[in-house]
Amino acid sequence: MSEKKKLNETGAAEVVWDLSDLYPAADAPELKRDQKRLRELASRFQASYRGKVKELTPSGLAQALTDYEEIIQVSGKIGSFGHLIWSTNTESPAYGKLLQQASELGSEISQQLVFFDVEWLAVPDDQADALIQSEELKKWRHYLITSRRYKQHTLTEEAEKVMSAKSVTGRMAWNRFFDETLGAARFDLDGEKLTEQETLSKLHSPDREVRKRAHESLTTTFRDLSRTLTFVFNTLLADKQINDQLRNYENWLSGRNLANQIEDETVNTLVQSVQSRYPAVQRYYRLKKKLLGVETLYDYDRYAPITQTSQKISWSEAREIVLDAFHGFHPEMARIAKKFFDEKWIDAAIQPGKRGGAYSASTVTTVHPYVFMNFDGQLRDVQTLAHELGHGVHQYLAREQGELQSSTPLTTAETASVFGEMLVFNRLMNRLEDPAEKLGLLVSKIDDTIATVFRQISMNRFEDKIHTSRRGEGELTTSDFSEHWYQTQSDLYGDSIELTEGYKLWWCYIPHFLHTPGYVYAYAFGELLVLALYDLYSNSEIAGFEEKYLDLLRAGGSDWPETLIGKLGLDVKDPEFWNNGLNLFEEMVREAEALADRI
Repeated sequence: MSEKKKLNETGAAEVVWDLSDLYPAADAPELKRDQKRLRELASRFQASYRGKVKELTPSGLAQALTDYEEIIQVSGKIGSFGHLIWSTNTESPAYGKLLQQASELGSEISQQLVFFDVEWLAVPDDQADALIQSEELKKWRHYLITSRRYKQHTLTEEAEKVMSAKSVTGRMAWNRFFDETLGAARFDLDGEKLTEQETLSKLHSPDREVRKRAHESLTTTFRDLSRTLTFVFNTLLADKQINDQLRNYENWLSGRNLANQIEDETVNTLVQSVQSRYPAVQRYYRLKKKLLGVETLYDYDRYAPITQTSQKISWSEAREIVLDAFHGFHPEMARIAKKFFDEKWIDAAIQPGKRGGAYSASTVTTVHPYVFMNFDGQLRDVQTLAHELGHGVHQYLAREQGELQSSTPLTTAETASVFGEMLVFNRLMNRLEDPAEKLGLLVSKIDDTIATVFRQISMNRFEDKIHTSRRGEGELTTSDFSEHWYQTQSDLYGDSIELTEGYKLWWCYIPHFLHTPGYVYAYAFGELLVLALYDLYSNSEIAGFEEKYLDLLRAGGSDWPETLIGKLGLDVKDPEFWNNGLNLFEEMVREAEALADRI
């Protein structure tokens, strides 16, 4: 069956986004004009404020920040367009060139503006505190406070310019090479050459032989690419080590925790709490082995559905399910999500050369977010749609905070996305009466929760191993990476899953390790936070919860995460907070066991 015909089965073949709210086309005159305008704005900003930040009054700094946000908007618009259009076809030389132009222009502008951060951090603390507390700067107060935390990690103006300039041919270039390598890769399966995303999708097939062949196909291509990807990983690990040393970060994760506005101790508590519940994961997989009726559960069986169905979910059905669930929570949430469908802010079609995975791009506050995914008609694709639209609603609401405070730390960035998944899951569960159907859906949700919480923490442990080893032992071999991966995965699965020899290579395709080192624990943070939030919501423990939740999303990054979450009665610094979320996961496992006994 042709790729186009398979896509037409779901109705997703024509679901491509309209980027004209950014620019009409890659060669649009509006894009050229904005590139010129951006350089003019940056030059004017530099002429107006360089060497004068220390002398600015509250109203003067407020005007500077207003001008600064305008530059960020124009730069962000250009950069977002370049990245979004390239994501849909990483094999296009024209799109690759556009992306590179945007990266180089962004670096050029960054070099012109770096003086502003450097000079702001050089302002004496007492003077800075007085400015921060002034009424004129109330709008940017949290940004100004958090920016001061980088004082000991910021270099001189000239050094910062060099760091920005070299990133274009360093970290950003290697990340692009990684994406294009996997975007161009094809995986031989049953006489077809599939993309990475299509092949990974087969691991969710009810047919075990299909899963096994897909696993073998993925492993074969990963092995063919392993020498190249090992070099990419080593290069980016070394690049981060150099940057961390120059910026005086204590360890490989310190910079990420600072950006996430979270203490190292809180992250350590999260990691240790999740690791302590690994036995619950192993208990679940022993149940799943029984439900699947197999003697040994292999790594390619982890996402196997327990109900034997090949039914596809159409795009229109997925849309209805998600919007219905969102509306059941709050009409405003559904109204915003509906705009993504109606105004073509989603790209869901699977296309050759298209990047794998899914994301919601916030772009800039003067436009709107865009959702990117690869819709294959599986139940998990409905959850992915809910996840990314949750991000989209969050980003849309937070635009009112402006460019400098609309983005959230990664720890709270997953709040709305995972909450969106929970709304869809519970809406579907409430519709079902047959215990077998309920069990099938619950198993799917437990699989997702394991992937979001426990697997992400195991990947955090893998990251810790490779960063620490790279810094202590030098360049790592493919075998070194594979052994670290195998060990940290074995810690999670224990004897409940038999890890194949080929699975040792499966570290090599995960982009988060390279694009955003240290990111992955934020998924666990977000999932456990949402389990706690959803428990409050479902038990009606907070009056007006829905409005307070939307207020949380509107706040964006305008306050400390623990402060915003604290308004809903939760304390992320309390170790018991994590245990409460993990207890709810164990309750799902017990519910699955009870349903299995009833069938």
